Amino acid sequence: MSLPSPLTSKQIINRCDPSSFSFRTTEELGATTTIAGQERAVQAIEFSIGMKRDGFNLFALGPSGTGKQTAIEDYLHKRSAGEAVPDDWCYVYNFEKPRQPLGLSMPPGRGCELAKDMDKLVEGLFSVIPAAFSSEEYQEQEKAIKEELQGRQSSALEEIEKKAADHDIAVIRTPSGFAFAPVRKGEVLKSEEFMRLKPEEREKIEREIAGLKESMQAMMMQIPKWQRESQEKFKELNQQVAGFAIKPLLGEIASRYNALEPVQTYLERVEQDIIDNFEQFLQKDDEMQEMLPFQASSAFRGRKSHAFHRYRINVLVDNSSTEGAPVIFEDKPSCQNLLGDIEHMSQMGTLVTDFTLIKAGALHKANGGYLVLDARRLLMEPLAWEALKKAIRTRQIRIESLAQLYSLVSTISLEPEPQPLDIKVVLLGERQLYYLLSAYDPDFGELFKVAADFDDDMQRDETSHMAYASMIAAMVSGAGLR
Repeated sequence: MSLPSPLTSKQIINRCDPSSFSFRTTEELGATTTIAGQERAVQAIEFSIGMKRDGFNLFALGPSGTGKQTAIEDYLHKRSAGEAVPDDWCYVYNFEKPRQPLGLSMPPGRGCELAKDMDKLVEGLFSVIPAAFSSEEYQEQEKAIKEELQGRQSSALEEIEKKAADHDIAVIRTPSGFAFAPVRKGEVLKSEEFMRLKPEEREKIEREIAGLKESMQAMMMQIPKWQRESQEKFKELNQQVAGFAIKPLLGEIASRYNALEPVQTYLERVEQDIIDNFEQFLQKDDEMQEMLPFQASSAFRGRKSHAFHRYRINVLVDNSSTEGAPVIFEDKPSCQNLLGDIEHMSQMGTLVTDFTLIKAGALHKANGGYLVLDARRLLMEPLAWEALKKAIRTRQIRIESLAQLYSLVSTISLEPEPQPLDIKVVLLGERQLYYLLSAYDPDFGELFKVAADFDDDMQRDETSHMAYASMIAAMVSGAGLR
């Protein structure tokens, strides 16, 4: 039996006849980024992106080289250019529950503005608060409160001394307090002189001294109350002075954010916290270093960074330079890279953290826009697939430390306020992976309801020739070639 004749190169290659085209070079063609022969896939992309209801995320399936990523990224960039820029997202200190940082959503660019305003506020407080508490008016009011307390104590003691003098009894100050002794002819009686008195007279003196001791004890019991009342007056005075000093600075900042109610609420809490802790602004440098731990911060170096770290703004997502809705392709979709992370720093042998060490993930950066992921890489990352599904299903980005999830450390971490999630997720993968997920993951079909199937073959005709030529023209133009 004879074998078939071998095919020649001309038989297996079907070349396009240049004369069949109506143009001389591709430069004459209008560049297009539409992938030739993938009209149905493009329609699926348009349907998924245009559908704003939950679950209509996209899975683009097909073998490599079919133009999945190119078509999707091109379409998303074109569409997103005309969409609204999403808000900034910031984390701030929670004065009531420090382990649960609060989230602030602000118009694009306002997050960085608020961060700068708060930095300037702290700088200003180091001047205005010491000046207010060193003013002559404050010194006079402070002196008046002290004199009032001393006057109450002196008046009560004078009353007891007068009562004692009426009964010929002296009030003697001793290192351990006050003592009483009978007086005769202006001289305090000695013990032996007292014992020579008549028994009736001694009993009378002892009764009078006992009564004076009760009066003295009653006065001594009143002193802590008077001191507490004075402390309350000091506290009220200090709060009034601190509030009066900081109000112009905070008022100026608040006026810039009148339309942002969450920012107004935050600034009110800041004001109260500064008033309650105004003493820190009066600390000397050496005292400040001893009482507060080191905080690594380039913006707040020196003593001011140590004491007032909590007045900073952690701008997690800054969209000040973003044009349209964001389009993010995350090349390494690990759990931390998707959801963000809470970093820790070593401090005196202990791992510590605060709200300024919260880092953004791809979901934060793409929020309000589009996130493109490679499905195979996503599934290879521990916990990443489940974390992504949870975020899509709950429409929230909840940052959790990976060490906490794995129970690797017992250190206390943070529980940042979840960020509301409004996003369209696009997965890129091969057909086999799509069918496996459809068969074995019950959540997949609910969360990724649209499939864009990129064919690996197409009908060859005059129309496809022209579409292919236009695509080449776009590639040449994009690469700056001729």
